[in-house]
Amino acid sequence: MTFPEVDISNLPMPVVRRQRIASRAGHLEPGQRLIPEETAVAFVYNGSSHAVMMATPADLEDFAVGLSLTEGIVNNAEGISELDVVSGEFGVELRMWIPEARMQPYSARRRRLAGATGCGLCGIESLNEASRSAPLVGEGLHLAQEAISDAMAALSPAQVLNRETRAVHAAAFWQPGRGIVAVREDVGRHNALDKLVGSLARRQIDGGSGIVLLTSRVSVEMVQKTAVLGASILVAVSAPTALAVRVAEACGMTLVAIARGQDFEIFSHPKRISGRHGEPAGARSNHCH
Repeated sequence: MTFPEVDISNLPMPVVRRQRIASRAGHLEPGQRLIPEETAVAFVYNGSSHAVMMATPADLEDFAVGLSLTEGIVNNAEGISELDVVSGEFGVELRMWIPEARMQPYSARRRRLAGATGCGLCGIESLNEASRSAPLVGEGLHLAQEAISDAMAALSPAQVLNRETRAVHAAAFWQPGRGIVAVREDVGRHNALDKLVGSLARRQIDGGSGIVLLTSRVSVEMVQKTAVLGASILVAVSAPTALAVRVAEACGMTLVAIARGQDFEIFSHPKRISGRHGEPAGARSNHCH
């Protein structure tokens, strides 16, 4: 899915250099540091604002498509007929045009609230919306435990913005035999995942063909967004919430967390991961703890 080329010269830079004073071994030293930018990004559909998110001003076309998919506003990237990225004094507008019939369910409750950095529940109006179920994922992949460790080991070198700033999250997509085929970074962890979803959708990459890697903790929204992508395995550096585990169980997703070095913990549907001798991870137990 391609849109008219964005004039990035008018957009804020995703990384800026700022003066700072550092304390080093008891001495105060002036110098500079690269830090990530944070910009208000408005999602505008058919001329009406839906949400405003604070985000890193990079990969904004992917962000537009990804959030539109994970919010259920469109079913595929082709559902967006036009997309313009417009920079202004107060931030960036992602102006999209979609069939009016798709927009009707949202017209009565336009999300005019501003979301904090990576807010995954921006502007929702009911508890029911907050606890919405995730779509069922397919059978997907079955992997050896070494593949999980190899995939996570490849993530850090792929984080270009984080290497410069040490202040952004990443979401990546790893495929057997190919490694990491896409990685997106943002100051917000939800934003990074939305950008990844949009990137894969625009490239027509099947979510069931690989696994999602995260540098953050796993809250329920991260499971919901991964389920929309169709990936059956989600791997994260940090721990999940209890609700995230319950939703992963319900939608059939294998949730792997606290993945560091050769170590990780499987919280749901463990049989997709096999041990060193080929036995499924859940072979010795009916439940995953």
